[in-house]
Amino acid sequence: MDGAGFEERGEGLGERAAIIAVSLPPEPARMRETHVKELVELLQLERLEDNLFRGQSRDIGTRFVFGGQVLGQALSAAQQTVDAAREAHSLHAYFLRAGDINAPIVYSVERARDGGTFSSRRILAIQHGQPILTGSVSFQIPEQGFEHQVAMPEVPAPEDVEPMRPLPAGELAKLPVKLQRWLGIDGPFEFRLVWPRDELHPVKRPPIQHIWFRLTAPIDDSSVLHRALLAYASDFHLIGTATLPHGISYLTHNVQMASLDHALWFHRPFRVDEWLLYSFDSPTAQGGRGLARGQIFDRRGQLVASTAQEGLIRLRGE
Repeated sequence: MDGAGFEERGEGLGERAAIIAVSLPPEPARMRETHVKELVELLQLERLEDNLFRGQSRDIGTRFVFGGQVLGQALSAAQQTVDAAREAHSLHAYFLRAGDINAPIVYSVERARDGGTFSSRRILAIQHGQPILTGSVSFQIPEQGFEHQVAMPEVPAPEDVEPMRPLPAGELAKLPVKLQRWLGIDGPFEFRLVWPRDELHPVKRPPIQHIWFRLTAPIDDSSVLHRALLAYASDFHLIGTATLPHGISYLTHNVQMASLDHALWFHRPFRVDEWLLYSFDSPTAQGGRGLARGQIFDRRGQLVASTAQEGLIRLRGE
């Protein structure tokens, strides 16, 4: 296949959620640290007014701004308007328009409510005078309460899972130049798929997958930073789970994919520079849309976060 669908694919801001980041051979530690530093800086916004912030965009080889970037920046903006003692516990967002990689993004935060233990914020991400994302974040002062959780799936440890391999040079050369650049960048996160998949020649399989991931270099202990980075990473692989039963992938030339919304709940403390297991399933697809859900566990088996996303999955005429 020629991969032409990458250049033509939908208008949704989060369309790259379906893309699988391909890891290249191990890089020197300094290069990994550079990638992580750049991402951390990307999530640190410039404050323009009390409730107005500006973030830069980073070209990682995608046609539009990566949806995870906007999620992480929106969460960072909202966090800066609440007391430091209040921690984000949920984020809900709708992707409205494609983001321009070459332009900054302005985040307007509305202080909807500050209660005794909870705070609520509404966020609007704006480019060229138009909203590209609308969302809300809820914060809570930590407290003790009842606890239960589902068990972590029984999967091999990350050390026992093969690192992702680069596409063969001949296959990579057949793809559009921009997609080649995406696949040729070794980003700030490392992913290890428990059940690897050939995205060029996908076969039908159940809509379930498990992926270990972590930041490729250590960062400081700020829980605010770790949550923003998890918001960024949570957009990888999610809607792609809904393609598994249909023998298609983001590289299928006549498939249009775009993220429509995104939900993220933080349950327990975690570190993104330590291995986390992202466990996905897709309960349904219909009407040109697919629904995917995710659960994120730490190595001890604690459920630290949950996600959900609906995305456009449309088969177009040849």
